[in-house]
Amino acid sequence: MLFTETKLKGAFVLEPERREDNRGFFARTFCQHEFEAHGLNPLVVQCNIAYNKKKGTLRGMHFQNAPFQEAKLVRCTRGAIQDVILDLRPDSPTYKQWVSAELNEDNHRMLYVPEGFAHGYQTLTETAEVIYQVSQFYAPESASGVRHNDPAFGIRWPLEVTSISELDKKWPDFKDSKTT
Repeated sequence: MLFTETKLKGAFVLEPERREDNRGFFARTFCQHEFEAHGLNPLVVQCNIAYNKKKGTLRGMHFQNAPFQEAKLVRCTRGAIQDVILDLRPDSPTYKQWVSAELNEDNHRMLYVPEGFAHGYQTLTETAEVIYQVSQFYAPESASGVRHNDPAFGIRWPLEVTSISELDKKWPDFKDSKTT
């Protein structure tokens, strides 16, 4: 796998190294040893799938509070998404900064989301399927989020939002705190 670190310390875009022949290709999408060599959390305790029906659907920006912070490896297996991560680590030099990457069924890219980040995405196609490998079990009492359009972050989404959950619409304005 090819690991490209983003401007946010510890966050990587991963691309599989393809071994191609007349049948197609084969590529590794996860390797504990390679993750450890890059200082990434290789623990996977849960895998999730999200299916989205409509172009412009927005999911996020979600995270879990300590002690249930989670690292995620996100991949779009059908369609295309604009994946966005936001650094909410108060002691980080990139605190409150974000990056995005297009993940789609053709480029096979993945985004590694470190602990202490909020994560969300917008669908770029009519149908999109997203797979998450996560390092922590879901803890509903620890689940939280920030609003996708909170002016504290200035996230630029590529499309008008066509579908979003009521919960994601109603996250309060962000306030600096040490709870993330």
